[in-house]
Amino acid sequence: MLEINPEIICLLINKAHEFHAQDSVVLDDEPESQIDDAIEEVNVDYASDPAFMDFKASVEDLEPDQQQAVVALLWLGRGDFTVDEWQSALEEARANWNTRTAEYLIAHPLLADYLAEGLVLHGHSCD
Repeated sequence: MLEINPEIICLLINKAHEFHAQDSVVLDDEPESQIDDAIEEVNVDYASDPAFMDFKASVEDLEPDQQQAVVALLWLGRGDFTVDEWQSALEEARANWNTRTAEYLIAHPLLADYLAEGLVLHGHSCD
């Protein structure tokens, strides 16, 4: 069961599309082991970007458990977990939660696609 309203995910998908569609945004499709570098890049290069600030504010408005569900959904959509492993994904997201969730999420250039796929796997869509 998805622990967050699908409409919130659709809002984040739209905001991620808006950010990543900008010509000025160039993020490497980094392996997960180098995500800390990508997070720092977002913090340094895009801290004052209006689309990033809007995305970040939306994520920070969520409760920690909702932020964790978004991260788990990213991992599900990326193929790190299956729907049958959803609870494990949530537990992993809880164990790794921190205050840089927005930066972690937006540092994934395919974030919108991963979240959309995670929604589909849960039987929802933004259509």
